[in-house]
Order: sequence, then C-alpha cells, then structure tokens
Amino acid sequence: MAILLFADHDNAALSEQTAKTLTAASQIGGEVDILIAGQNAGGAAAEAASLAGVRSVILAEAEALEHRLAEPTAALIVALAADYDSIIAPATTTGKNVMPRVAALLDVMQISEVIEVVAADTFKRPIYAGNAIEVVQSTEAKTVLTVRTAGFAAAGAAEAAAPVKTVEATAEGADLSRFLENTLSQSDRPELNAAKIIVSGGRALGSDEKFRELLNPVADKLGAAVGASRAAVDSGYAPNDLQVGQTGKIVAPDLYVACGISGAIQHLAGMKDSKVIVAINTDEEAPIFQVADYGIVGDLFEILPEIERQL
Repeated sequence: MAILLFADHDNAALSEQTAKTLTAASQIGGEVDILIAGQNAGGAAAEAASLAGVRSVILAEAEALEHRLAEPTAALIVALAADYDSIIAPATTTGKNVMPRVAALLDVMQISEVIEVVAADTFKRPIYAGNAIEVVQSTEAKTVLTVRTAGFAAAGAAEAAAPVKTVEATAEGADLSRFLENTLSQSDRPELNAAKIIVSGGRALGSDEKFRELLNPVADKLGAAVGASRAAVDSGYAPNDLQVGQTGKIVAPDLYVACGISGAIQHLAGMKDSKVIVAINTDEEAPIFQVADYGIVGDLFEILPEIERQL
C-alpha cells in the first residue's frame, strides 16, 4: 500500500500537525510519501525528509501553490493520486479546505476527523459533538482522510534523510482563485493548536477587561496560550481565533485550565482529550467537572489572582 500525505507547512518550516499525521499514516501501513506543495518550500521539504517512516518527499513549487489554495493544490494531488491507495492530511484549516475537493474530483467519500486507525480501511471518528464514536470502513478504491492530530504522537527523526523529488506543478485550477492577504493576530504566547498549556475563560468572567486582567497573568506565568469558550467569544470578551470547541479549535494540551466554563457539549468536544484538565467554577454541578482531573468550586475572581501569586 502506498500513502500520500499532504503536508501542512508555511514554506519555511513544517507544522507539527504533519508529523502527527505521519504517525496515523504509519498505522495504516504501507510506504508513505509526503507532498510539500508551496513556493520556496525547501525548508519544509528538508524537515519532512528528516522524519522517520518517510519513503520520499515530493516537492512541487509554483506561485499558485505558495498559499496552498484549494483549486490548484487539489489539482496537483489528483494528478499524483494514481500511484497511491490512500491520501491523508491533517484536519487543519488547509487540510479541511483542500481534501474535500480532492475527494470530489476522485469521486470518493472522504472520512473526516479520524481519531484512531483500526485497520487499513477502518477508522474511528467522533460524531454528535464527540458524544459518540463512529467506526467507518471504507469500500472506496482510494481512501481520502483528514486526521484530528490531537490523538496521535508526532513521528520522530529518521536516522537518514529520505530523498526529495521535485515534480512540476500543473497549471490546472490556478486561475480559479487568488490570494489577497493574510491578516494574523500578533501574540507572544504559543499558538493555540500547538500549546502544551492552555488557560481558557468563559462568559463568567463578565467582560473583555476582566478576561484579560485575570487570564493573561496566569497564562504568562505558565507560558501558556489563552483560549475561550464560544459563549465568551459571542459576548465579545475574546476574538474568534481563541475559541476552543466543536466550532472552534480542537486542542489536546498537557494541561488545560478551564476558568468559568460550564462545559457545554460543544466546548468539551474541543478539549476533552487534554492530558490534565483543571476546572474552576462556582457551580459544583457544572458538566466541566465530569471530565476534569482537578476541580475547584469557588469564585474565579478570588482563585485566579491567588493562583498567580502562588506561581
């Protein structure tokens, strides 16, 4: 079996999500090639080549691929698909954008958000906001997957680098969309998806000012990223890119501190795979305590400043 892994990267460096998806690909079994589609992406290709379990790295560079827009990138993957039994990508923004188009062009059903590989054609994925796990067996000629990387460890380094092969990118789809700009929020804190520690706040914080005053000092002492529940985001306390949950970001840090978050199903779906969960809430019946390893029933306006002092 041959597997093509569509890598997530920023041209200069490889995303950790790719190394985690490689672990999932290795569990499927077979030889794995990593596709680096981009522009001036030699740095990402070199990192991919150094991962254990990689047969080769395929490097495709073109101006239309620099930002991995769905149309030209999907056309490239489909052009390479004949040599592969499975095509796999991390369930990142880019993977979710490109892979459905690949599946449609190949006329196969995509299996999304895989959390466990049961067999080469059988996978587990969450449904109903993570309240049930569906086991899916593919009967397609080619398997197209996206992987929720929170449940997989990153692949290690190889003893010797895999060969990097350059392929010419097809021009198909290049005129269907164009990149305008990328506006990024600036922060000295870790990226939410990759953070080892996350301190999250809910609507109970009461205002955007209190959100910053109470969470930021604790997060700074811990070297943590700051997250938010959907209720906090909808209330205007935090920007959309901090939202954790089913309609936000799926995270699985080593430590997740939930402050004033009741634990609605949608939020739990985004963070319940965290290694250690600490919950602070005034309501001892709050659903968040059902998944928490440590719970503090009390006033977060008193508890968070005390935690900061102790740290």
